[in-house]
Amino acid sequence: MNRFVKFIDNHASGKKVLILFLLTNIIYVFMLTLTIPAIMAYSGDMKLLDMMPLGYDSEYIKTLFNTLGANGRNIYLSWQIPADMIYPFLFAISYCLVLGYFLKILSRLNSLYFLFCLLPLIAGVADYMENIGIIAMLISYPSLSETTMTLTSIFTVIKSMATSIYFVVLIITTIAFTVKTVRSVINQENL
Repeated sequence: MNRFVKFIDNHASGKKVLILFLLTNIIYVFMLTLTIPAIMAYSGDMKLLDMMPLGYDSEYIKTLFNTLGANGRNIYLSWQIPADMIYPFLFAISYCLVLGYFLKILSRLNSLYFLFCLLPLIAGVADYMENIGIIAMLISYPSLSETTMTLTSIFTVIKSMATSIYFVVLIITTIAFTVKTVRSVINQENL
């Protein structure tokens, strides 16, 4: 784990964090504004598998893929999935470093708090596993494996849980950073 902390310490500079954060969110906005709406045009208002934090069952998958039709499934496979194969890597690295940056400033990076920096990495790996499952199902449709459907849903839930916990931790860390900054300013003014 010392290598992990050293990696974060070496790379959690303001400029790197900002560039990675912006790049990650450009890809995210691209998916939210272009690829996801393109698929949703075929979904009959059904949510995409990627967007269901509590998972889904086999009947939902079958109904969604049937509703999407060949065109919707093709857009899912050829537009959304390629973008979503870039995003998890960027999310994992940039959000790991964002939290690491704040922990570094708060002098908490060399404590057990650094373990929270693993959450985006867990979410990223789970997102890749989810994507692999979705690819397998889109390619094999209409012959869908129960195992693949179940595992894909499990990875969706893991991704969502890790991401949700991460953002709660990030909010708390940001509040702690803000409090520290305000106290520092007040102390400087009182000198």
